[in-house]
Amino acid sequence: MTTSDFFSNPAASGFPERQVMSVSQLNRRAKQLLETHLPLLWVEGELSNVSVPSSGHWYFTLKDSEAQVRCAMFRNRNMMVKFRPQQGQHVLIRARVSLYEGRGDYQIIAEHMEEAGAGALQRAFDELKAKLAHEGLFDEQYKKQIPLLPKHIAVITSPTGAAIRDILNVLERRFPAIPVTILPVAVQGKEAAPQIVRALELANRANLFDVIILGRGGGSLEDLWPFNEETVARAIFASNLPVVSAVGHEVDFTIADFVADLRAPTPSAAAELVTPDGEDWLDKFIGFEVLLEEALRRKLDHWQQKIQWLRSRLRHPKDKLEQQSQRCDALEMRLKNAIQKSLTQAQNQLNTLMLRQKAQHPQTRLLQLTHRFQLARQQLIKAQSNILIQKNQRFNEAVRMLNTLSPLNTLERGFALVTQDNGEKPVTASNQVKPGEKIKAKLAKGELLCSVEKILT
Repeated sequence: MTTSDFFSNPAASGFPERQVMSVSQLNRRAKQLLETHLPLLWVEGELSNVSVPSSGHWYFTLKDSEAQVRCAMFRNRNMMVKFRPQQGQHVLIRARVSLYEGRGDYQIIAEHMEEAGAGALQRAFDELKAKLAHEGLFDEQYKKQIPLLPKHIAVITSPTGAAIRDILNVLERRFPAIPVTILPVAVQGKEAAPQIVRALELANRANLFDVIILGRGGGSLEDLWPFNEETVARAIFASNLPVVSAVGHEVDFTIADFVADLRAPTPSAAAELVTPDGEDWLDKFIGFEVLLEEALRRKLDHWQQKIQWLRSRLRHPKDKLEQQSQRCDALEMRLKNAIQKSLTQAQNQLNTLMLRQKAQHPQTRLLQLTHRFQLARQQLIKAQSNILIQKNQRFNEAVRMLNTLSPLNTLERGFALVTQDNGEKPVTASNQVKPGEKIKAKLAKGELLCSVEKILT
């Protein structure tokens, strides 16, 4: 067989016949293989290249430190996601593997998305914090006072952790006389929150304690999560006993810290806050002892002086009887004076009534009214005379003013009232008449009929 026969007839060489596929067929076959052989799976990674076109679909890249894969989440699925994807966000998605035939790109189609790891926990923390703050669980008005000297302390924590050792060491050092009861609970894991709630309820029902320390050592957000549970927060808020929260280190904050009546940065600090310093109290007791001795001494001196003063005032009974007798005499004199004063007042009242009765006698009343009538008559006559005088004065004044303003007085001084011949229209200007026209001139006594000879301007 020649070389040309080999290439012209592959079947003759023992190889199967070639099956040529188009690019579209290849991509479609690859897509079928990926979608049928790989079921739904969970993928975790960091978001990048997030794109949200007008269609409402989400396109993004999911990557880790070594690889990346293109992803798509269609609108009917991403509408159920409770957050908006952000660049660099760590997420967990449930997806199916597929292939975009148009570009031949391998991709995954997301069916569900949620925040992964600490991101989801932090979001849950922020949402619960906002919810409880809105309800008022963090308000200062609900914070209970921590007792200055508690009689019994309840500690809710793990019995084997470092936190309980720190708390007990501080309590032993500061005030070992205060009894302490440990209510052991798990401080991480699923069982921790229910145990903490039961311990808080038990401490309140026991009627033994004055204050509760709730705490644990440091850890990650996941480790401290039981202290961010809503049930724990509400149990702390419902506690009748003041609760001191001491969870984690100084930089760690939990929901329990915000709800508690007092937040301590560490378990050791919590023990410091709920107990007084024994040495300080011992110094205070010594000082109080000195003050008490001084007060007792001053009190004894005071009573000794008072006894001496009372002894000096102690008198014979005869003196007391003489004083009482003298007091009786004084009272007798006061009684006589009071009776005499009362009789005098009664006599004065009687005289006053007799005078008033005399004043109301008809004859006396008639004389009073006659006098008042004569007085009123004289006042009326005098008033009429005054009015006539005033009226006469006003009349004479008016006549005088009328004469002063009368045109007849003006005529008496040599002036004349010139009118036209008919006597109706007065002539006040030379241009009102013409030469030869007749005019009248009224004088103080009589009238003149004149003829105009010449008009002088």
